[in-house]
Amino acid sequence: MDIQKIINDVVAKLTGNPELIKSFLSNPVQMLEKTFGIDLPDEQINQVVEGVKGKIDLSNIDLKDAAGLLGKLKGLFGK
Repeated sequence: MDIQKIINDVVAKLTGNPELIKSFLSNPVQMLEKTFGIDLPDEQINQVVEGVKGKIDLSNIDLKDAAGLLGKLKGLFGK
C-alpha cells in the first residue's frame, strides 16, 4: 500500500473544499474511512492522517472553526 499516494489523493480531494476539511479535522479516521473508503490498520491510517494534516490548506476555512476542530484533533491523539 502506497501511503504517500493515499495522502496525495486525499489532499487533492480536500483542497478547495472547506466542508470536507472541517469533517477531516473533526474526525479524521472516520472521515477517511467513510468518504474515501480507506480501511487500513491503525498504524497506517494514523500515518495518512498525519501526512494529510501536514499538507492541507486551512486558508479557506473559518479560523474559529478550525481552532475548535484542531483542539478536538489534538485531543484525539492525546497531545
